[in-house]
Amino acid sequence: MDTPLMTTAEELFECLDALNIPSTTVIHRAVFTVPEGADIKARIPGAHTKNLFVKDKKGRLFLITAKDYTAINMKRAHEAIGGTGRLSFCSAEQLKEYLGVDPGSVTPLAIANDHGRKVKMVLDANLMAHDKINCHPLVNTMTTTLARDDLIRYLTHFGHAPEIVALPEPPAENAAAEE
Repeated sequence: MDTPLMTTAEELFECLDALNIPSTTVIHRAVFTVPEGADIKARIPGAHTKNLFVKDKKGRLFLITAKDYTAINMKRAHEAIGGTGRLSFCSAEQLKEYLGVDPGSVTPLAIANDHGRKVKMVLDANLMAHDKINCHPLVNTMTTTLARDDLIRYLTHFGHAPEIVALPEPPAENAAAEE
């Protein structure tokens, strides 16, 4: 790997500046789950994200970024994203190896660390309906806001043109359990 991993928010902000991508960032307490950060999100305009780093039956890797409270049918998500067989979550070690972040800090912005282009970037169509997208800048103690089109430009710059898909929702009786 010729390029070092971006591991700090400061390195990420330098990268965004170099790409002429405007952003704003709010510093806050560490947040590990979507519900934990509800009070923080209420103060930051735009759509907030949840991120799933998963692999399919063949070991192919996917980073799925969806709107924060999107219920996703994990039994059928592979069909929408081009995976084979049911998806399972990657380990903390795989997260660190491929995206350079720790659990709780998963973000589409970490795709820049996938130098081997092993991870397929998937954005949920519901998230892409919003002009402003909020995500962690490699750490879960901050939230960074980017324009939707700038997020796509960032991902594409790093060779990960995202696939935008409508993720399948769970059956109505299971919707609350999948969040």
